Amino acid sequence: MSNTEIKTRQFNQVLSIIEDNGSDKAKLITILQKVQEEYRYLPEEVITYIATSLNMPVAEVYGVATFYAHFALEPKGKYVVKVCNGTACHVKGAMNLVHDLFKKLNLSEKNPTSADMLFTVETVSCLGACGLAPVLVINEKVYGQVDSKKLDSVIEEIIEKEGGVK
Repeated sequence: MSNTEIKTRQFNQVLSIIEDNGSDKAKLITILQKVQEEYRYLPEEVITYIATSLNMPVAEVYGVATFYAHFALEPKGKYVVKVCNGTACHVKGAMNLVHDLFKKLNLSEKNPTSADMLFTVETVSCLGACGLAPVLVINEKVYGQVDSKKLDSVIEEIIEKEGGVK
């Protein structure tokens, strides 16, 4: 599928999402969530289109998108790795895991998404699994008591599954 075909399919999905929600501005958060599922972030031009479709100021839609931490305005990788840095995880070396991830995937705090759009690394305040510290979540899968060896194994498994080489 070409890039143009992908963009057309995604935009048609946006139209469908807005229509399925009755173009109701009261359903803005639901619309933004579903659009983000499609794109893995909220592109600026799509935010503008949503605002126009819902007869809302762009600034208001943008304000909602930036208020909630769940929404992203920058593209994210296929695999979003959230490393808990809450107290228990921090004490048990969570930031060492972040450092290991950045090194292995050639990333940094300023550039947390891999060039191939496979991985995005984020630190979060708490994942609510303190008994499993240190914890990370990759997409919706939780990994507990993670050390460098386990982390390397999990990342290598994903890379192998995706048929790539890092």
